[in-house]
Amino acid sequence: MADNALIRPTHLDPSPLGTKEYWDSLYETEISNHAADTSDVGTIWFNDSQAEDKALSFLETHIVVEKILGDKITKENASFLDLGTGNGHFLVRLRGWGDEDEEDEGAWIGRMLGVDYSEKSVEFARRIAEEKLVAQEISPSKREIEFIHWDIMSQTPSSILTGAQSSGWDVVLDKGTFDAISLSEETDSNGRRICEGYKEKVVPLIREGGILLVTSCNWTAEELRAWFEGGELKYVNCIGYRTFSFGGKKGQTISSVCFRKESVP
Repeated sequence: MADNALIRPTHLDPSPLGTKEYWDSLYETEISNHAADTSDVGTIWFNDSQAEDKALSFLETHIVVEKILGDKITKENASFLDLGTGNGHFLVRLRGWGDEDEEDEGAWIGRMLGVDYSEKSVEFARRIAEEKLVAQEISPSKREIEFIHWDIMSQTPSSILTGAQSSGWDVVLDKGTFDAISLSEETDSNGRRICEGYKEKVVPLIREGGILLVTSCNWTAEELRAWFEGGELKYVNCIGYRTFSFGGKKGQTISSVCFRKESVP
């Protein structure tokens, strides 16, 4: 699909879900609920659609089987950056730290970093991950998950692009973060809604040859392609979810689209 063929979708109407105050309040509540009942790990993103399970399968197929990241990238060294990590649950699943009977030798053990612009999110994610380490007596070979407070739209990537990931991450995950930014009424210095500049913030975080996996409940797969595809980002594939029919058309409640970063001639 050529860049000049892409037509940006109409903006979403602003919503409280596009504000930092909303997410700080949500995670404050989830921290309190977890303190009262440690089995309560808060909201699992797009759980009704089994999004985590499907994303895990998708990553396994494309990275391990099809070698989209190259022959040298495996479960032992693939790096993951989770944008808008929330409670960090998906990184916990990738690590194989889910339920006590879930940990296995097929877990992803490379570097993982979850970032969020809500300090309360980061506090909650750290708490859950630390409790998993203690409760399951995780072996030293299964590295801890890093979580830091960082705002992709207002902070430089210097604290994110460090160590072996100084040139970018193998896999960058967005599971609802673009949704939230799309619901923000904030504008940039050029008067654009800030979602207009999201792609240019994300691309430097992906290493050349790496992938971006975006999941949304507000945008269709076609709309996500219109927002992200072009320039260095090339379309790879979509994750299939349960469909429904309405008015003679088929659709699905969420969409996940994968893009690969390639050099531009």
